[in-house]
Amino acid sequence: MFWQMVKGAVVRQGRRLLLVALTVALGVSLAAAMLNVMFDVGEKVNQELKAYGANITVTPKNSSVLKDVYGLDTTTAHREYLEEADVGKIKTIFWTNNIVAFAPQLNASLALQDGRQVSIHGTWFDHGMLLPTGEYISTGEKYLKSWWRIDGAWPDEQQENSVLVGQKLAKELGVQPGTDILYEANGKTEALHVSGIVSGGGVEEEEILAPLALVQKLAGLVGKIDQIEVSAVTTPENELARKAAANPKSLSLKEYEIWYCTAYVSSIAFQIEEVVKNSVAHPVRQIAESEGKILDKTQLLMLLITALSLLSSALGVSNLVSANIMERSRELGLLKAMGATDLAVVLLVLTEIFIAGIIGGTVGYFMGLGFAQIIGHTVFGSSIAVNLAVIPIIAVLMAFVLLLGSLPAIRMLLSLRPAIVLHGR
Repeated sequence: MFWQMVKGAVVRQGRRLLLVALTVALGVSLAAAMLNVMFDVGEKVNQELKAYGANITVTPKNSSVLKDVYGLDTTTAHREYLEEADVGKIKTIFWTNNIVAFAPQLNASLALQDGRQVSIHGTWFDHGMLLPTGEYISTGEKYLKSWWRIDGAWPDEQQENSVLVGQKLAKELGVQPGTDILYEANGKTEALHVSGIVSGGGVEEEEILAPLALVQKLAGLVGKIDQIEVSAVTTPENELARKAAANPKSLSLKEYEIWYCTAYVSSIAFQIEEVVKNSVAHPVRQIAESEGKILDKTQLLMLLITALSLLSSALGVSNLVSANIMERSRELGLLKAMGATDLAVVLLVLTEIFIAGIIGGTVGYFMGLGFAQIIGHTVFGSSIAVNLAVIPIIAVLMAFVLLLGSLPAIRMLLSLRPAIVLHGR
């Protein structure tokens, strides 16, 4: 009997319930889109921030002690070096898939033919290497410094004398892409071929950037490097990460396991130190903290949009259901007059609303998946992963919206007096 009454009410109130379903669908679609984006936004934001350079710098342990403890400038004091052969080991750590790019660095001074001394910076540009794991990858400054503007072309590492020249230095020397720079080495005059002019707003604008092997040969430091710049996708830091960064030994065994197996910048840096001999890995705190702040604010924005969309849906449902109850007051009053309890009448109305809500919510969820992909491709240039955990969250939120929107109508039902409405008053 109950379901026959529900069926009859749904047929008679089809247009009104269709509007309820549409209202719920709009709210759920936006909520589903925002929640899917929110769950996937961490990786997307991290990937976007990787375009702004390295967030870990690996330096020799002894030179780090000299600089941090004694305040000595290691460029003029006794210099320590890392081994170039250890660079590939960075991709053997537990978080290997989080390592986006890396490049070794070596600084030296170069005497030009006119007697001028300039800084020459050795690095990898687009370097292919076979890892100890057997995997072949390409890495270097081309992947690490994507904001650099190159007038000309990146150097070909197969041509040892092919270099980039910083924009400011190029103006001083009067060189352009395709020209040569003459320098003195071992009593001979050699030439560097300028493949491009680089500008990026940093110290690179006042340097010559050359293949690492050339600078190692010029400085007599074959196989040696000053430091390694690493770009890694990381998890925003929390109190545990900051405690571990200060002193990993202060962690309990459980805290240590959680920290070590989470992609905090400090845990990735710690694991790099384990594989690169005689090294200290310093997280670039400005970038690491910015990642956390930007991610937190982005997720908060998603939650606010979700809450506002559901609140709007609740208000829409409330207006539609209240109007429906007012139109059906005589019908519902007659049910009460025939012996129906308040609970039975309320359950009847709620069942109708939830049927419309489930239909609208299902349609809205799939609409939300489409909106999420549009947001992903528009903002991040990639698709958004479909998170199944969103489904139960949406179901609970939809039920809450329907109940919240039905409260004014339920209040009207409870105050409904059959004698009054049946007499048309």
